[in-house]
Amino acid sequence: MKSLNFFIALLSLLSLATITKSQDPSYLSHACGNDTTYTINSTYRANLNLLLSSIVSNATRNNLNGFYNSSLGLDPDDVYGLFLCRGDVNNKACQNCVALAAKEAIKRCPLEKVVVLWYDLCLLRFSNRAFFSTMDQDPGTFLFNSDQNILDEPERFNRLVATTMNDTVTRATIATSGAKKFAVKEAYFTKSLNLYSLAQCTPDLSSSDCNRCLRIAFSILPSCCRQKPGASVLYPSCNIRYETFEFYNKTAVAAESPPPPPPVIRAPPPSPVTRPKGKGRVSIIVIVAIVIPIAVSIMFFYMGFRFLRRSASRNRVSLPEKDGKED
Repeated sequence: MKSLNFFIALLSLLSLATITKSQDPSYLSHACGNDTTYTINSTYRANLNLLLSSIVSNATRNNLNGFYNSSLGLDPDDVYGLFLCRGDVNNKACQNCVALAAKEAIKRCPLEKVVVLWYDLCLLRFSNRAFFSTMDQDPGTFLFNSDQNILDEPERFNRLVATTMNDTVTRATIATSGAKKFAVKEAYFTKSLNLYSLAQCTPDLSSSDCNRCLRIAFSILPSCCRQKPGASVLYPSCNIRYETFEFYNKTAVAAESPPPPPPVIRAPPPSPVTRPKGKGRVSIIVIVAIVIPIAVSIMFFYMGFRFLRRSASRNRVSLPEKDGKED
């Protein structure tokens, strides 16, 4: 019995370790804007430290859709920043990724005012200029798996990537401004290989700007990544990715997906009014039977009235007028 309990406990620990490992962020890329810099003891650096602290502390809030932006300070030392966590990660994994990205951003770009840092689970960005609700594709980069290319029906694989990613992009853009703009899709390729795709924008973009950003990213794939088993295109405002392994949490995505809208039940058209056979004919006969006698009676009454008036005229006696004289 003790051995069984130990085995169950060991399995639980291994499962927990696997889940934790799968939620560990992996560094992808970064970009430092070398045009504008600051000094370590400057007001900008102090404002940046306060802003990054606020961003990290807000990464666990449930009502943020994995996204938060804020600004701090006054010109010329004002700083703007945001984070975007991948749509399938939980709040804890989101905060871990954002906290790591905040430290890594200062380490990789110690004096630059404009920084973008990408992890597989989150994006961190800050700048000395306002960029909220603005579609940016610069700086941008693409990554692909350098493993062996898809050799089994490569053209069919390329077409599958195109159609699957196109559908994923469309689904990611339909959310309203402020809502999570995120979509994933799984597509069958062979018995042993499926395709998994993802598309995401920052929620502050309009649907049209999100669509434009993702379409630009999508257009990069044919030139950079044909037949590659996996690739990503990373922009400050959006990103896309596909792989031949399940890289996102399908359970979390399914739990967050809203149920389909109920079918629209249309009222049936009004049925034509039907009368029982013979009833209409009977009604007409009844009406005729009532109207005709009344009309005949009125006619006879009128004829009788005229006859009586004529008779009275003939029988009237004319009396001579008196002139006051007697015979």
